Amino acid sequence: MQDRAKRYSNIKYTLEIAGIIYTLAIIILFLKSGLAKNLGLVLSKSALTFLTVPLYLLSIALGYYLLAFPFNFYQSYILERKFSLTTQALSDWFKDQLKSGIIAYVIALILLSAFYFILRRNPDSWWLAISIFWIFFSVVLAKLLPIVIIPLFFKYKKLSDETLRERIMRLAEKMKVKVLDCFEIDFSKKTLKGNAAFVGIGSTRRVILADTLKDKYSYDEIEVILAHEFSHYQLKHLLKLVVVNSITTLMVFYLIFRTSAYTLNLFGLSSLDDLAALPVILLYFIIFGIITQPLEAFISRSFERSADALALETTGLKDAFISTMDKLANQNLADRNPHPIIKFFFFDHPPIDERIKMAKSL
Repeated sequence: MQDRAKRYSNIKYTLEIAGIIYTLAIIILFLKSGLAKNLGLVLSKSALTFLTVPLYLLSIALGYYLLAFPFNFYQSYILERKFSLTTQALSDWFKDQLKSGIIAYVIALILLSAFYFILRRNPDSWWLAISIFWIFFSVVLAKLLPIVIIPLFFKYKKLSDETLRERIMRLAEKMKVKVLDCFEIDFSKKTLKGNAAFVGIGSTRRVILADTLKDKYSYDEIEVILAHEFSHYQLKHLLKLVVVNSITTLMVFYLIFRTSAYTLNLFGLSSLDDLAALPVILLYFIIFGIITQPLEAFISRSFERSADALALETTGLKDAFISTMDKLANQNLADRNPHPIIKFFFFDHPPIDERIKMAKSL
């Protein structure tokens, strides 16, 4: 099983690295070839000027999707079937792709429309105003996630196991976490991986259990999983992540503000206001994301260790925690002991073997 998990993980790491390089190459070629500029010129001549941003975004989104389709299809469908991690039919996979694409397009259109609106009215401080808007919008999305986005992909229903539900609600009360209710979703229609989450903000906050986890794990194992999720809330990790992501957003836009004149000149562009400059903005975010990913992964791993420790302290379910880690590693084909470089760049959770070792040491 461990050899199989290692092969699966190595393929995913390779595809992720290749995908990033491929994406950067596509964007740079799009800019250097003049296609970005020519497409912007064609659309800017339209009498319906309010459609220029939506049409430009749609054109490059569709173009990128088609060019990146081989990577996407192999990684998210072929690979999952090859390692028996999905039960999803190809037609359902395409439906999910369509829904994901529409959601991503709508979100991107809102953010870009705000970007151009603010940029044209605040040439000296646009980076700060745009950052604030994007941060606020991300919080709104987090609130809407469990009631708008997740139901588009999975069927919700209240947790049918009343004994388990009462146990989860008692745990939430013990850890001083306000929960609307506990729900289960039909994860098994798409994947055989196990998952559980504590999602939403304020009135939308809820526990979600995948049926692939609910039906295969004991009450003790599920309790320690959710104690971990509740620990993130109790330790204010979510708020801290919002702060980290907000700082990152501010830094990216300030960097664009300070250096975009030079970068635009490299591609024969004169202003960020030009639609053809949109791929340049994407380049900034991708490259900055690559640079900061190890730091963000390190912070996330630190939060996960703290949540593990608090969950074990609260529940005292050491054996259940260890068995849960073993089960999740086998069920999700997790790389239990990755190479340090792989861990440094890709792991936002401590590897399974580290988490088990920590539990045994308590």
